[in-house]
Amino acid sequence: MTKLLDWFSAGRTSGKYTLPFVVILLSITVLASAANLLLPQDSALYVSTYSITLLGKYLCYAMLALAVDIIWGYCGILSLGHGAFFALGGYAMGMYLMRQIGDRGVYSNPLLPDFMVFLDWKELPWFWLGMDQFWFAMLMAVIVPGLLAFVFGWLAFRSRVTGVYLSIMTQALTYALLLAFFRNEMGFGGNNGLTDFKEILGFDLQADATRVSLFLITAILLAGIFVLSQRILSSRLGKVTLAVRDAEARTRFIGYRTERYKVWLFVYSAVIAGIAGALYVPQVGIINPGEFSPINSIEIVIWVAVGGRGTLIGAIIGALLVNYAKTRFTAIMPDGWLFALGAMFVLVTLYLPKGLVGLYGQLTSKRGAKAKQEATS
Repeated sequence: MTKLLDWFSAGRTSGKYTLPFVVILLSITVLASAANLLLPQDSALYVSTYSITLLGKYLCYAMLALAVDIIWGYCGILSLGHGAFFALGGYAMGMYLMRQIGDRGVYSNPLLPDFMVFLDWKELPWFWLGMDQFWFAMLMAVIVPGLLAFVFGWLAFRSRVTGVYLSIMTQALTYALLLAFFRNEMGFGGNNGLTDFKEILGFDLQADATRVSLFLITAILLAGIFVLSQRILSSRLGKVTLAVRDAEARTRFIGYRTERYKVWLFVYSAVIAGIAGALYVPQVGIINPGEFSPINSIEIVIWVAVGGRGTLIGAIIGALLVNYAKTRFTAIMPDGWLFALGAMFVLVTLYLPKGLVGLYGQLTSKRGAKAKQEATS
């Protein structure tokens, strides 16, 4: 228990709200889960299964925003392609869930998914082998995004590609994957993607207990990754990363191999995005090439900007608030959401450059300065 408290307190050196945030996150998650499983549906405090699924989706988005904030806020790399890592993790989970359908599909083929039978495929592609094992699929959900990030980052950062050029390259990467996964011959379901999932680890995906379990697991992993990231970024590695962000040339001149730090952090960020995608798919029930859309990656950047980049907690808050606003706004005016999102980004850029978390800091600092001035007068 003492080691656990030391772990949390170490994370508070770079953010004093780490422990309170984790406690609040887990408390709300447990209370919402209990309200779904233990209270009758006619109770005023009952939380519907739909709401649990929606909250779970928000937490997956928060984990994805956290991944982008790590690389953008702390290393200065504006990635417009993190949606690709998120989608790759989601496809790994989707492939496992498709293999669990077995002969319960439309065509009752125990080996081939329905879309392969429809396309007259005779055998399972080699990259689907082993995806019927949960541990192997989860390993792929981490390895594939991490490996892609390593190869891309190693080539880009060794060539010293930075700024807007790097952002365009990341956007081109996710767009290329979008086009590739749309093709039926790729073996990933084409335009329709992967859907009609039945169970995970033998548990019915439509059952309330399964939905609540996925929600709890997502919250626990988000809290764990948040604390781990705080620890990493408050360590010596994190300090060098900040130096690379603020003055890369100077950091390189004093002997640091800056590209190695950038590659490592880029891979770490991609792995987190892959985990978020793997958690997202069983809760939403579908994964298709639309998740690779560059617009999605740009939207992630807006979440981080609204919450406050370079804070970690701000990215999580921004993702939760913006996606809740999206849910409410699209129900009222579906066609106007993109305009509202663009206006939000412009306003935040002009008037809240440090995001909502930065606004809180500005208000408290002004209040403290005013109190000090009154005390001295």
